[in-house]
Amino acid sequence: MRVNCVGAIVRDREGRMLLVRRGRPPGQGLWSVPGGRVEPGESDAEALVREVLEETGLTVTPGRLTGAVDRPGPGGVVYEIRDYLAEVSGGTLAAGDDAADAGWFTDDELAGLPLVPGLLDALTGWEVIGRPSGSSATG
Repeated sequence: MRVNCVGAIVRDREGRMLLVRRGRPPGQGLWSVPGGRVEPGESDAEALVREVLEETGLTVTPGRLTGAVDRPGPGGVVYEIRDYLAEVSGGTLAAGDDAADAGWFTDDELAGLPLVPGLLDALTGWEVIGRPSGSSATG
Protein backbone atom coordinates (compact mmCIF):
# COMPACT_ATOMS: atom_id res chain seq x y z
CA MET A 1 0.00 0.00 0.00
CA ARG A 2 1.28 3.47 -0.91
CA VAL A 3 0.38 6.52 1.19
CA ASN A 4 0.59 10.05 -0.23
CA CYS A 5 2.33 12.49 2.12
CA VAL A 6 3.73 16.01 2.02
CA GLY A 7 6.47 17.82 3.93
CA ALA A 8 7.22 21.52 4.36
CA ILE A 9 10.69 23.03 4.07
CA VAL A 10 10.32 26.31 5.95
CA ARG A 11 12.98 28.87 6.84
CA ASP A 12 12.79 31.86 9.19
CA ARG A 13 14.29 35.32 8.60
CA GLU A 14 17.64 34.12 9.97
CA GLY A 15 17.71 31.23 7.49
CA ARG A 16 17.05 28.53 10.11
CA MET A 17 14.92 25.51 9.15
CA LEU A 18 11.71 24.53 10.92
CA LEU A 19 11.76 20.98 12.29
CA VAL A 20 9.43 18.94 14.47
CA ARG A 21 10.32 16.03 16.73
CA ARG A 22 7.93 13.19 15.97
CA GLY A 23 5.74 12.22 18.90
CA ARG A 24 4.43 9.02 17.29
CA PRO A 25 5.64 6.33 14.90
CA PRO A 26 7.00 6.31 12.31
CA GLY A 27 10.08 8.19 13.44
CA GLN A 28 8.98 8.75 17.03
CA GLY A 29 11.59 10.86 18.86
CA LEU A 30 13.36 11.86 15.64
CA TRP A 31 13.41 15.30 14.02
CA SER A 32 11.91 15.93 10.59
CA VAL A 33 10.30 18.62 8.50
CA PRO A 34 6.64 19.11 9.42
CA GLY A 35 4.18 17.19 7.29
CA GLY A 36 2.00 14.14 7.00
CA ARG A 37 -0.66 12.33 5.01
CA VAL A 38 -2.66 13.88 2.21
CA GLU A 39 -6.31 13.21 3.10
CA PRO A 40 -8.81 12.09 0.42
CA GLY A 41 -9.95 15.07 -1.65
CA GLU A 42 -7.07 17.29 -0.49
CA SER A 43 -4.49 18.84 -2.78
CA ASP A 44 -0.85 18.71 -1.75
CA ALA A 45 -1.00 22.45 -0.96
CA GLU A 46 -4.07 22.03 1.28
CA ALA A 47 -2.48 19.09 3.11
CA LEU A 48 0.75 21.03 3.59
CA VAL A 49 -1.03 24.02 5.13
CA ARG A 50 -3.12 21.77 7.41
CA GLU A 51 -0.23 19.60 8.56
CA VAL A 52 2.10 22.52 9.33
CA LEU A 53 -0.65 24.29 11.30
CA GLU A 54 -1.50 21.12 13.26
CA GLU A 55 2.13 20.31 14.09
CA THR A 56 3.59 23.78 14.65
CA GLY A 57 0.82 26.37 15.11
CA LEU A 58 2.17 28.26 12.08
CA THR A 59 0.29 29.12 8.90
CA VAL A 60 2.29 28.81 5.70
CA THR A 61 2.04 29.63 2.04
CA PRO A 62 3.17 26.65 -0.06
CA GLY A 63 5.84 27.12 -2.72
CA ARG A 64 7.52 24.90 -5.28
CA LEU A 65 8.14 21.17 -5.05
CA THR A 66 11.75 20.54 -4.02
CA GLY A 67 11.84 16.75 -4.27
CA ALA A 68 10.13 13.45 -3.49
CA VAL A 69 11.16 10.29 -1.67
CA ASP A 70 9.66 6.91 -0.85
CA ARG A 71 10.10 5.74 2.75
CA PRO A 72 9.16 2.29 4.11
CA GLY A 73 6.57 2.09 6.85
CA PRO A 74 5.12 -0.63 9.06
CA GLY A 75 3.39 -3.62 7.50
CA GLY A 76 4.78 -3.03 4.02
CA VAL A 77 3.37 0.49 3.70
CA VAL A 78 5.38 2.88 1.53
CA TYR A 79 5.10 6.59 2.28
CA GLU A 80 5.37 8.69 -0.91
CA ILE A 81 6.59 12.03 0.46
CA ARG A 82 6.67 15.19 -1.63
CA ASP A 83 8.53 18.07 0.05
CA TYR A 84 7.67 21.66 -0.82
CA LEU A 85 9.20 24.99 0.09
CA ALA A 86 6.85 27.08 2.22
CA GLU A 87 6.87 30.52 3.85
CA VAL A 88 5.41 31.42 7.24
CA SER A 89 2.45 33.77 6.91
CA GLY A 90 1.27 33.80 10.55
CA GLY A 91 0.78 31.96 13.81
CA THR A 92 2.95 31.27 16.84
CA LEU A 93 5.36 28.34 17.01
CA ALA A 94 4.10 25.63 19.38
CA ALA A 95 4.36 21.85 19.01
CA GLY A 96 0.99 20.22 18.51
CA ASP A 97 -0.83 17.18 17.10
CA ASP A 98 1.75 14.38 16.74
CA ALA A 99 4.78 16.67 17.22
CA ALA A 100 6.56 16.34 20.59
CA ASP A 101 8.61 19.50 19.99
CA ALA A 102 9.22 22.10 17.29
CA GLY A 103 12.06 24.51 16.67
CA TRP A 104 14.28 26.42 14.28
CA PHE A 105 17.73 25.04 13.43
CA THR A 106 20.71 26.19 11.39
CA ASP A 107 22.00 23.93 8.62
CA ASP A 108 25.04 23.05 10.74
CA GLU A 109 22.83 22.15 13.73
CA LEU A 110 20.94 19.61 11.60
CA ALA A 111 23.97 17.29 11.56
CA GLY A 112 23.90 17.02 15.38
CA LEU A 113 20.21 16.14 15.66
CA PRO A 114 18.68 12.67 15.58
CA LEU A 115 16.95 13.07 12.21
CA VAL A 116 14.57 10.69 10.46
CA PRO A 117 16.54 8.42 8.12
CA GLY A 118 17.46 10.01 4.81
CA LEU A 119 16.41 13.58 5.64
CA LEU A 120 19.87 15.13 5.64
CA ASP A 121 20.82 13.37 2.40
CA ALA A 122 17.56 14.41 0.71
CA LEU A 123 17.91 18.07 1.73
CA THR A 124 21.54 18.08 0.60
CA GLY A 125 20.76 16.27 -2.66
CA TRP A 126 17.99 18.74 -3.49
CA GLU A 127 20.45 21.57 -2.72
CA VAL A 128 18.13 22.92 -0.02
CA ILE A 129 21.14 22.89 2.30
CA GLY A 130 24.87 22.47 1.83
CA ARG A 131 26.60 19.56 3.53
CA PRO A 132 26.92 20.75 7.17
CA SER A 133 30.52 21.48 8.11
CA GLY A 134 32.41 18.62 9.73
CA SER A 135 29.59 16.19 8.97
CA SER A 136 29.59 12.72 7.57
CA ALA A 137 26.07 12.10 8.84
CA THR A 138 23.61 10.23 6.66
CA GLY A 139 20.55 11.02 8.74
